[in-house]
Amino acid sequence: MDSAQAHSMPDSGSDFPAYDFKDRVTRFFSWSMLSLLVAFLINNTLVHSQKWPGVVAIFSAPFNWQAWAQVGIYIVAIILAWALTNGIKRTLRADAKTITAINTYIIRSLFWGVVLVGLADMAISFLRVEDLLSQVVGEQLTKDLGRPQFRGPMIHLPLLALGFVLGAITRTLGFHWLALMIVVAELAIVITRFIFSYEQAFMGDLVRFWYAALFLFASAHTLLEEGHVRVDVFYSGMRATKKGFVNGFGAIFFGMTLCWTIIVIGLGGKSAVIYGPLASFEVSQSGFGMYTKYLMAGFLGVFAITMLLQFISQFLESVADVRQQPGARTVKTETAH
Repeated sequence: MDSAQAHSMPDSGSDFPAYDFKDRVTRFFSWSMLSLLVAFLINNTLVHSQKWPGVVAIFSAPFNWQAWAQVGIYIVAIILAWALTNGIKRTLRADAKTITAINTYIIRSLFWGVVLVGLADMAISFLRVEDLLSQVVGEQLTKDLGRPQFRGPMIHLPLLALGFVLGAITRTLGFHWLALMIVVAELAIVITRFIFSYEQAFMGDLVRFWYAALFLFASAHTLLEEGHVRVDVFYSGMRATKKGFVNGFGAIFFGMTLCWTIIVIGLGGKSAVIYGPLASFEVSQSGFGMYTKYLMAGFLGVFAITMLLQFISQFLESVADVRQQPGARTVKTETAH
């Protein structure tokens, strides 16, 4: 395929006549990162929740079929990435858009989830601290709602699942609304403290819960819009191809490496910084505060996963820029730094 034909390839679809080897390798690497992430999360769940031995157990005797099954999960992940790369011929930019769309759905759904969880847990905490909850739901349910092992699975998780339903039928990321709700929640603390001399632990917990979500969930979208602060000495004067090389190199050796480090270490054991609080439904020691501390530990995992997906998308776009393929994204100048 000559250069004129290469530049006339459509931005998406599978109808272009030839399939470039470099594009195939790039796509295989990118989809492998995504499929291996899913395989790691599945295996991590099997190890910590179902007591499976982990892939290292294949080197120990006697033969352990569960360990080999976990190895098989990684092999299947690689095969699926290879099949997708060779079975569906698409441009690099089309794949980047697909991965960004997946990431956007995850972020949008989690935005709805934290809003619903925050409002529900705040209401429960308020009724508990004012000794009104038993009048609403009865003595037994009041006792149950005072246990994080009950409130988490029975209240928080269903609301998070509802967030993914709302994420499928809405199109806003919700960051502006979440920022407004944080301001309103903080303003409510100021008014009730200095005017009515009333303040409870759950009020500050709500602000921290929503602010942590805003900061960590919005990072991937900020990366997409090039809104993170860039130490720019030479970058702005580079041609598009050199910028693509810099972004691609950074996406792999700085971005993906950091994200994988957080994921592996944070979920690496029962006492790990992410998995430990999630498994025990850890709460703060404020008594009648909100029971959302364990979810805030999970936010770090969400940050690493969504950033990893966005770095994969950025890598695809960067290689497309280096190869001077058409359809490059334009970023608003006021969001770029």
